[in-house]
Amino acid sequence: MAKQFHLAGFMMASAVTHSHAMWRHPRGDTRFLDVRYYQDVARAAERGFFDFVFFADVLAVPGRYGGDIRQAIEHGVQSVATLDPSYVAMAMAGVTQHLGLGITRSTTYYAPWDLARAFATLDHLTNGRIAWNVVTSNADAEAQNFGFQQHLEHGQRYARADEFLEAAFKLWGSWEPDALLMEKQGRFADPDKVHVVDHQGKWFSTRGPLTVPASPQRRPAIMQAGSSSRGKDFAARWAEIIFEIDPTPEGRKAYYADVKRRTAAIGRDPDSVKIFPSFIPFVGETESIAREKQRFHNQLADPIAGLITLSAHVDHDFSVYPLDESLRNVDVGGNTGLFDVARRISQQDNLTLRDLGKLYAQGVLLPQLVGTPQQIADQLEASFENGEADGFIVSAAYLPGTFEEFSDFVVPELQRRGRVRQSYSGGTLRDNLGLGEASLIPPPAPY
Repeated sequence: MAKQFHLAGFMMASAVTHSHAMWRHPRGDTRFLDVRYYQDVARAAERGFFDFVFFADVLAVPGRYGGDIRQAIEHGVQSVATLDPSYVAMAMAGVTQHLGLGITRSTTYYAPWDLARAFATLDHLTNGRIAWNVVTSNADAEAQNFGFQQHLEHGQRYARADEFLEAAFKLWGSWEPDALLMEKQGRFADPDKVHVVDHQGKWFSTRGPLTVPASPQRRPAIMQAGSSSRGKDFAARWAEIIFEIDPTPEGRKAYYADVKRRTAAIGRDPDSVKIFPSFIPFVGETESIAREKQRFHNQLADPIAGLITLSAHVDHDFSVYPLDESLRNVDVGGNTGLFDVARRISQQDNLTLRDLGKLYAQGVLLPQLVGTPQQIADQLEASFENGEADGFIVSAAYLPGTFEEFSDFVVPELQRRGRVRQSYSGGTLRDNLGLGEASLIPPPAPY
């Protein structure tokens, strides 16, 4: 029997995800302020037996490119207009029964008690379908929305994030699973099974306990997207789901091997970490139809929109460089791993900055899989067998159409090959991912 892999979906609570052509596309639904937009996506993903859909999020309108927000707003790039994903996820949970929902929250601009309480609540209200995509944020613009002038430097962000999760794990464990009694003629809860945590650290102090009893998963599944060396160490310590961007098979294979090695080195089972590279599919009845879909989408991508978003992602202003020169080797303060990928692709393909902006607007360096359902299934199987992934995250060229086409045409082909499930077997997201019981003991630090 063929070994199965997992499927998931990428979202932002916005008119733009990775594709900056999405809102311009004739098939793109632009009702991103309407709850039905997200509910249609949720139904399509559950129809394809996706494990989860997760929401990326950024806490500022991009203003790095050219030093102001006007171009970002005019070009309609990532994060210009974005809803709070936690509320959107609850609306999607209401029209699905099995689909997991991942929500991005930053350890730099929130407090452990606040987020521990929020995720425990969401886990209860979704019957155990919640994941937390842990980010440290990456730009001064985000800092300035929270009363600071500058973002923490890279190493400090991760040190703070480590302690944040240590405190959150304690808080999630403050209620034992059988503490809540609800005895009509007796006790509401057993006080011996609800614990003060008294966390005192460099970055945080929190007394606890939570006001939320133990949730179905005990804590959310932990998701991360570390791409720098420090980020990969953080992912190896904490993550159970890893989101990855790399357009090349050799890059994905090297990343997969590296993170699994780091995970094993600190005593965690590498199989307990599921790595999900992302891609944009273009599905057609014939290969030529699929390629025409790809061509039409890609020609809608604006290189300036791509450079605005690249500037925001890596916290560096690319408006000061000539568009027809190659990408320079510069120091960036944001997502250093993503910049390394951009630089590698630019050198490999001899791209100008304009070319890179166009590529970035087409999908933030995600690979595009093009062809019939059989051809796309072939490409996913090859990637899986090549040691690049435990599962794949679908990102859309237009919504909800990309998810509908993938679920209705590619998934049945993958099911015929025994590569993806034909039904949901578990009651929680952790069950469906095969993650086992959640530990509330922080893993050892490898640094």
